[in-house]
Amino acid sequence: MEIRVDDLTGEKITALIHQHLSGMHDITPAESVHALPLEKLKQPDITFWSVWDQDDLMGCGALKELNPTHGEIKSMRTASAHLRKGVAGKLIEHLLLEARLRGYTRVSLETGTSEEFVAAQRLYEKYGFTYCDPFADYKLDPNSVFMKLDL
Repeated sequence: MEIRVDDLTGEKITALIHQHLSGMHDITPAESVHALPLEKLKQPDITFWSVWDQDDLMGCGALKELNPTHGEIKSMRTASAHLRKGVAGKLIEHLLLEARLRGYTRVSLETGTSEEFVAAQRLYEKYGFTYCDPFADYKLDPNSVFMKLDL
């Protein structure tokens, strides 16, 4: 597995982001979807990585700087052909290392509450994330849970 910064211009990553957004809208009410479209992922406060096995896209994730000591994990997605191969774990480890290198003291994330998100919640728990109140511009939402990890 190779993790690399991605400029979000390739066909494969574009397709995975569109699949991610479509999937979020299929299982979550529109007002509760916090997944970012491609254009917003290209903002300067977001660094985006993709995971590859040679030319095969395995997954992606991003780190958004909320302030100089607080980052947010965004757009975590494993390509369906690579589920349960450790892609998400490798990516979380990479994002947490990057957060520490940046001097963040906290990393937060938002994810859904429906059954489809339970595996993601368990994975984040495995890496030490705990549940918390909404952060940044998020509001309480029955379709969202918020998690944090103090570094």
